[in-house]
Parts: sequence; C-alpha cells; structure tokens
Amino acid sequence: MKVKVQKIDGKAAGDVELNDEVFGVEPRADILHRVVTWQLENRRGTARPTRERSDVARTGKKFGAQKGSGGARHGDRGAPIFIGGGKAHGARKRDFNQSLNKKVRALGLKMALSSKAKDGLIVVDSLELTDAKTKALKAQFDNNGWNGKVLFVDGDTVNDGFKKAARNLPGINVLPAMGANVYDILKHDTLVLTKDAVAKLEGRFNG
Repeated sequence: MKVKVQKIDGKAAGDVELNDEVFGVEPRADILHRVVTWQLENRRGTARPTRERSDVARTGKKFGAQKGSGGARHGDRGAPIFIGGGKAHGARKRDFNQSLNKKVRALGLKMALSSKAKDGLIVVDSLELTDAKTKALKAQFDNNGWNGKVLFVDGDTVNDGFKKAARNLPGINVLPAMGANVYDILKHDTLVLTKDAVAKLEGRFNG
C-alpha cells in the first residue's frame, strides 16, 4: 500500500510503502472490542485494602477477668470496637486485571492501524518544527484541516519542540511508537505517523 508523505506544513514530501500485513488487515469488531476492554480493565484502580481483625498485630490473650469487672467479657484486643483493632467490613483489594494472548493484542493493533489506513491516516516526514510555537502550530493544523482529536506517533521518542508546542492544544496527543495502542488510536479522529513511526511499528511485528 503506497501512501503520500507530507510535511507538517502540508507540502508534499514523496511517498512511502506501507506493509499490507500491518496496515492492510481487515478490521474485526470483536477483536478490537476484546483488546480495548482488556486495556481499560487493566487501567482500573482499586481501593486500598483495610486491615481486618485477622490482619492486625494485637494480642489474642484474654486481658480481663471473666467476672467482677463490671464490664463486658472481652477476650481479644484486635476486636473492631477497640482502638488499634481491625476494621469491620472494610474495603478489600479487588483485582480487575484480565489476561489476553499476545497474538490477539498484536492482531488488535494491526486492525486499529488498518482501520485508520482506510480513513484517517496521515504520514509525515518528521515532527521537526522551524517555529516551535503553539500559535504557529495551530495555524498549520488549521491549514491542513486537522480538526477534532488528532494522535501523533513518532519514532523512539517524540520531538521535544513539537511536544511542547502541541501540549496546550485541545484534542492533540503525542506518543512514541512503543506507546501506540488500540484504545488511543481508535479514540482519535486522525492518526498522524512519522516515517520513523511507520518503520518502528512494522519492525515491532516483523521483529
């Protein structure tokens, strides 16, 4: 699959050949749903567990006489009614992590990239800016028609000047190639890859 390459300012910069095994896979809703669900479930946090009666380090020795004290017949300092005792019915740690085969995860990423290759994929030569200013970058985006949510994926690291110029623009997000994932790709209207990102993503599967 051959795709035209452009610069950030919209000028043509040749073309690049995309690997059909990565960018030409027919998307399946069930695979994409499984991968997105796996991602979101693994992001879930949980309440910090409280220490219950069996978790506190208090003596279990009977600390008072059975009769004659005029008080209740207690036998354990770890009871919830005492200071330092365990909490009754406290929050418990829950594990939301799901397992998903690596092959399914890889297939989901290929399908996400392929879905954008059909509609919403732009390849640029690099993210280097001559004027690394937010106002100038916004003007270039408007000139290119990059509206809505746009995800930029660079090579090993994201260009520092571009990252700083784009961080205050709403709907604009940047990631290195290693951080590319199904959820973020599908969540954005447009996916912009650098030539380095294309090489890294293809090498990620071929390697």
